[in-house]
Amino acid sequence: MVLVDNGIYVDGVRAATPESLEQTFSELRRYGGMAWIGLYRPSEPELATVAAEFDLHYLAVEDALRGHQRAKLERYGSTLFAVLRPARYIDETEKVEFGELHTFMGQNFLITVRHAESPDLSRVRHRMEAAPELLAAGPQAALYAIVDQVVDEYEPVVLGLENDVDEIEDQLFGGDPNVSRRIYELLREVIEFQRAIQPLEGIIAILHRGPEDHALDLEVARGLRDVQDHVIRLNERVNAFRAVLQNALSLSSTLQAQKLTETSVAQNEQVKRISSWAAILFAPTLVAAIYGMNFKAMPELHWPLGYPFALFLMVLTAFGLYWFFRHNKWL
Repeated sequence: MVLVDNGIYVDGVRAATPESLEQTFSELRRYGGMAWIGLYRPSEPELATVAAEFDLHYLAVEDALRGHQRAKLERYGSTLFAVLRPARYIDETEKVEFGELHTFMGQNFLITVRHAESPDLSRVRHRMEAAPELLAAGPQAALYAIVDQVVDEYEPVVLGLENDVDEIEDQLFGGDPNVSRRIYELLREVIEFQRAIQPLEGIIAILHRGPEDHALDLEVARGLRDVQDHVIRLNERVNAFRAVLQNALSLSSTLQAQKLTETSVAQNEQVKRISSWAAILFAPTLVAAIYGMNFKAMPELHWPLGYPFALFLMVLTAFGLYWFFRHNKWL
């Protein structure tokens, strides 16, 4: 089993660091306190061992194994099952990478099941171990710290998306032909990020109400209020990104349609010019073709001015067509 970290805490202080789950179960019965178990991509039999020891509901266990869950908080008896969607911004590819974190919280345990590298739960554990008076509040304090870490790691993602949105505006008015695709991909990332953040308001509100059998620790309650304020601000910024990108996508479609219209108009003008010159050249050709036929009774055949008259008729016809097309702005 990928047992990332495992500890027994009594009054906020680590009392034991078991090397296996079996030892964790026995040490917890011996010391009391709280067990904080961190797992990374456990298999079904491995998670089943933990579920049997702490009486975890099979539906929650199935969700933790299957993954690809939405952010949510569900109660199964005295156990809270929470799904969080951590995220991180990859600078090299300018993409947002989403993870998944499942937590089981009971009266004397907190179990985390990670399916991605993010969030860095070792940082959370070290921070809480440095504040034993807060960790003494039990699993609810540890879960608050995890939610706080997930939300804190959203901030670099928001900054990365903000920079991408600024670049989109430059590309949009710079005539980049690939800007529509980039807007669509970025909008999809923003929507998925929004789905990760929005449920947190409801999750934190439920956590803030605390357990049914006792009041929530005061410091934990204050911390949850601070995290909720942070989530609200993040939601507002992400909503603004979504609105800007939707407007940018509409504007991109408008600019492309306008460009196509301008191209079509320019092509029509070229067709008009070509057609006009073809008509002008066709008129003298027609006269010349008629007078080039070998008929005995051809009009003006024996007239001395017949040949100049034919030339004059060609020029007059061509000039008349030229004036007509010029007057109608085809030339």
